[in-house]
Amino acid sequence: MLGIDFKLTIDAGFFKKHEGPKLSYTNAPLEEELFFTSRGLLFETGIAEQHISVFDHNSNKVFFATGKASALPFDVFAASFYLVSRYEEYLPHIRDVHDRFSAEDSLAFTNGFLQKPVVNIWTQWIRDLIQKKYPTLIFNEKKYEFISTIDIDNAYAFREKGFTRSVGGYLKSAIKLDVAEIMDRTRVLLGLKKDPYDTYEFQLEMIKKYKFKSIYFFLLGDYGVNDKNLPIESKKFQSLIKMLDDYAQIAIHPSYGSNKSKEQLKKEVERLSKVVHREITKSRQHFLKLTLPETYRNLIDLDITDDYTMGFASQVGFRASICSPFNFYDLDMELETNLKIHPFAVMEGTLKYYMNVHREDAMQKIKPLIDEVKAVNGEFISLWHNDTLSNQKLWLGWQAIYEDMVKYAVETRNN
Repeated sequence: MLGIDFKLTIDAGFFKKHEGPKLSYTNAPLEEELFFTSRGLLFETGIAEQHISVFDHNSNKVFFATGKASALPFDVFAASFYLVSRYEEYLPHIRDVHDRFSAEDSLAFTNGFLQKPVVNIWTQWIRDLIQKKYPTLIFNEKKYEFISTIDIDNAYAFREKGFTRSVGGYLKSAIKLDVAEIMDRTRVLLGLKKDPYDTYEFQLEMIKKYKFKSIYFFLLGDYGVNDKNLPIESKKFQSLIKMLDDYAQIAIHPSYGSNKSKEQLKKEVERLSKVVHREITKSRQHFLKLTLPETYRNLIDLDITDDYTMGFASQVGFRASICSPFNFYDLDMELETNLKIHPFAVMEGTLKYYMNVHREDAMQKIKPLIDEVKAVNGEFISLWHNDTLSNQKLWLGWQAIYEDMVKYAVETRNN
């Protein structure tokens, strides 16, 4: 994260002979080097309940306290590993209705630091200590980046649904006596009105206007209770994927049903690959269904190299307490993998459905997250959906919030 090369050694003699910048991570300092006390977690095998007491240091939360000899009053490497590896998600815990680890059960939420990328902040502390001790050492500063990600769970509200689903939609509206929806569906199907979920023109306008990186995650699962996108056989759907592929990156959005079936996951990845005529390497789980380590192992087996699921559904902030990409470490296997994890910080559905944030207050929740990421030169990733940009019904006014967020994120990047 600091952009410098380093060597690791367990040879005390070799360490003492080295005349350049050096630090030790052990029980006691060897000489006059920069010394960090180890609490032992990183030298353990297996997974065990950790007794954690969180306290304040430099106006931020820390844990795994150490003695006064250490350069920092806590084991910064063990604490970082605990958070980034998602150690707590391997321990016994109650899962929510969608079989997910809940934000409210996390160490970060219960101790009030979920909205802070503390691992990045701690890394800056380490950099400052090294620079003070070894002022000639040069660090390659990382640059802040903004990435907009869009999940396409349902490409169109009324179009391309086929006869059976369209008739079912009419019957559902009739039972609810929703005359307006019946009229809207009819106008869309007759080509007299644009489909309300067809917000792609607006999205491309934003990309052109603000010049930011965007990734689209397409749900291509078989139809089910929680998987209701269009059938991949739809030529219009395929054309949409190809069109967006010209302006942004295309990725798979593994279905709710694929979480327990590697065969289903493989089928969905192959479907998208066939449409765009190349390998698919990026992914984000539908409903953010993430079970460690199984979900990531399945992705690795299918040659997925980058995943964007790392975030909570019910709270905004930093699930792994970091806003930089990192390689997934499989705790069960004691193995660092090549799967790159990209944590996201905010989802519009979290603000509206879980946190009950009114649209007028949404930017007050989003801006501080962008500020935190910018302060540590991290990667700010947002998660939105094509239907929430419709500017209609439940999502009236949220299109403007998306643009406000993009504008603030891009302006922050350029400053």
